[in-house]
Amino acid sequence: MNKVILIGNLTKDPELRYTPNGVAVATFTVAINRPRTNQAGEREADFINIVAWQKLADLCATYLRKGRQAAIEGRLQTRSYDNKEGKRVYVTEVVAENVQFLGGRGNEGGENAGYDPGPGFGGSNRPSPQRNDDPFGDPFASAGKPINISDDDLPF
Repeated sequence: MNKVILIGNLTKDPELRYTPNGVAVATFTVAINRPRTNQAGEREADFINIVAWQKLADLCATYLRKGRQAAIEGRLQTRSYDNKEGKRVYVTEVVAENVQFLGGRGNEGGENAGYDPGPGFGGSNRPSPQRNDDPFGDPFASAGKPINISDDDLPF
C-alpha cells in the first residue's frame, strides 16, 4: 500500500506547465511543521514536493497560493534522471490524487475553503465549482449568510 496524507502550507504559488501532449501538470511544495522542537527549542519543518496532473493541476494552479493551507492525499513516488552535468539526480515527491483547499494565511475571506475537485479526481462526492451557465448557480453566492434549517434536520 502506498498512501500519503499531508496538511501543510504552500511555500510558493503552484507552477503550472503542460507536457508536449498538452497534459497539465502543477508542482508545488508544502511546508509541514514537525510536532516537536529540536534540541535548541526551535520548531523544524519538512518541505514536501507535490505533483498534480490533469484537471487537478488546473484547479491547484487556480485556487492555491503561497501561504495557503492544503490537505493533500496521494502516493509517494521516487524517480531519477541525469542532469546537464551528467550526474544522476534522485527525486522523491507526492503525486496528488486529492487536494482539499483549507483556510490559512493565503485564504482571504475564506472563499473556496475546503473545496476538493470531486469525483473523477480522487475527491469526495461534493460537486465541483459551478460555472456561470450552470443551472445550480454559484455555490459561494450565499457565503457568510445564515442558513435556514430546522432542528429536526440536524443529525445531533
